[in-house]
Amino acid sequence: MSGQLYNKPFRLKNILADKELEITGSGRSISQHIELIIFTRYGEHRHNSSFGCEIWDLDFELVVSERIWEEKFRQSLLRSVTTYEPRLYQVEVDVSMSEVEQLFFGRNVSEIKKKVEISVNGTIQATGERYAFNTSLFLSPLCS
Repeated sequence: MSGQLYNKPFRLKNILADKELEITGSGRSISQHIELIIFTRYGEHRHNSSFGCEIWDLDFELVVSERIWEEKFRQSLLRSVTTYEPRLYQVEVDVSMSEVEQLFFGRNVSEIKKKVEISVNGTIQATGERYAFNTSLFLSPLCS
């Protein structure tokens, strides 16, 4: 193995044309792997059913308490990142949920979505550099 980190998604046309794949740095590679963890539902990975996180199960759960929901998701993501991203240590995960309303003028329709802010911080094993990842997801659209 060459030790090079490749950018995702892989460009199939480059492989078929016998061209080099796009190379990326360790920070971007870690971010792409964390995104893969977030967007993979438990049981979805054919060879490892514990890869992924719980957000897709929690998305359809009736939210009685936002704090409980946030903590369940935070623990799930923390467990997965510490298990499946060995390039990071001292990992901290923060999750916060809020409601966002979007009005569609001319149609008299408003849409309320749950917005989840995700932050993953840690230290890169190879270099000792601080690492930070932030993203937002929108869940559960409600229309009126």
